[in-house]
Amino acid sequence: MAGRLDGRVAFVTGAGLRLGRSHAVRLAEEGADIIAVESCSATHDGGPGPATEADLADTAELVVALGRRVVRGVADVRDCDGLRALMHAGRHELGRLDIVVATAADAPYPGPSDIDEASWNEMIDTDVRGVWHTINSAVPYLLEQETGSIIVCASAAGVIGVPGLAHHVAARAGAIGLMRAFASELAGSGIRVNAVCPTQIDSPMTFDDNELRSFRSGLGAPASDGTALSTNMNVMSVCWAEPRDVSNAVLFLASDEARYITGTALPVDAGILVRAIAR
Repeated sequence: MAGRLDGRVAFVTGAGLRLGRSHAVRLAEEGADIIAVESCSATHDGGPGPATEADLADTAELVVALGRRVVRGVADVRDCDGLRALMHAGRHELGRLDIVVATAADAPYPGPSDIDEASWNEMIDTDVRGVWHTINSAVPYLLEQETGSIIVCASAAGVIGVPGLAHHVAARAGAIGLMRAFASELAGSGIRVNAVCPTQIDSPMTFDDNELRSFRSGLGAPASDGTALSTNMNVMSVCWAEPRDVSNAVLFLASDEARYITGTALPVDAGILVRAIAR
């Protein structure tokens, strides 16, 4: 049975763990070959350990086990030259580039009184400038083919204000703005640009002790109870989304089923945006 992405190549940043790995595997399940990228470097704010080269190798093995080709490499999205070199190498080996998934992101750990200059700069550098580098690096190849799909992994936090996470909110809103600008700019060349905006995701990055402190201003549950806090933020009676739920949305936007969809920030949010509007 043919896959929805047979014959295509996807470039996925942040592919070592969590959402990025999930995206890489889900696209490979539908026939895409993968260029898997991870920075393998620690962040200023700490939190759960960053993906390692061994984690990236594990992602590659999962893709290969699905019968797909994979090129993997270490590159930081803040380093445009390094990212561009890896993209070029992957495209040369796999023959083309069709899909770009900008997943790499900084973890929003500090609370409202803890966002220092270094934390702010790292968040903006990774979540905004990193997205810009990723898209800019891919555009020349996509223009050659006059087709392509770019998906920015943003957040519902980029649409609503979340207390305690000003740098995260600003960065995600900036990423959504970049998506819309590129969607307008590239539409005439057959290139679609969209974003996914999830609620909290079930991963080691969700409600770490430091992140719980970020919500201590109160969202209807004790700051010590991450499960209740997360559930209370959603309209649906779920604590959080699974990585695969977001990956299914990425797959849809990458596929021909979404061929007339561009400039859209697609919520995968269990109704968190509805809850925010109702308040």
